[in-house]
Amino acid sequence: MTEKEKMFSGYVYDPFSENMPEERTRAHALCRRYNETTEEDGEERERILDELMPHRGEGVYLQGPIYFDFGTHISMGKGSYANFNFTVLDEGKVTIGESVFIGPNVSLLTPIHPLRWQDRNSFFNEKTGCVTNLERAGEIVIGDNCWIGGSVTVCPGVRIGAGSVIGAGSVVTRDIPENSLAVGNPCRVIREIGDGDSFANHPEWFA
Repeated sequence: MTEKEKMFSGYVYDPFSENMPEERTRAHALCRRYNETTEEDGEERERILDELMPHRGEGVYLQGPIYFDFGTHISMGKGSYANFNFTVLDEGKVTIGESVFIGPNVSLLTPIHPLRWQDRNSFFNEKTGCVTNLERAGEIVIGDNCWIGGSVTVCPGVRIGAGSVIGAGSVVTRDIPENSLAVGNPCRVIREIGDGDSFANHPEWFA
């Protein structure tokens, strides 16, 4: 099993092997180029994303700035949107469904560092001839039609069910079922989202 296969499978792996540092450096450079563009540079933005984030559907829009570790480990469905300061540490795979709204300052974090400093600290790997560390990664999945509020952090291994809303500032440490309103740190389900939340049932919201 290669180190990258270990990374995608949740096993301990060496993040400074198999050209992974070079891939991260490339992604960081592409993010910097994207962040130097504006909404008026639509064609240039698309060209950059074709290199950085090829697994995306039609109509995906990233406001920018963006900060990805690989980009190529992220898939994002059609019509999805991310606001300012979208950060994805995509050592593990990140799957974002269709028509997902992502607020500003959202972080999707897949790396899992060891709790014990004796396992976490960097060391010299004689086999590769460089300083490295050991870590794991957990996949993140966000279903279709979700709304992830501003300043939300999603932790490794979490799945958020389709149609759910995560309140601003939440830290999501466990799976969230479909059609749920969930908030807090740690994020917890408050209630199910239902017909009572429809615009049709709230005429007082309209001028």
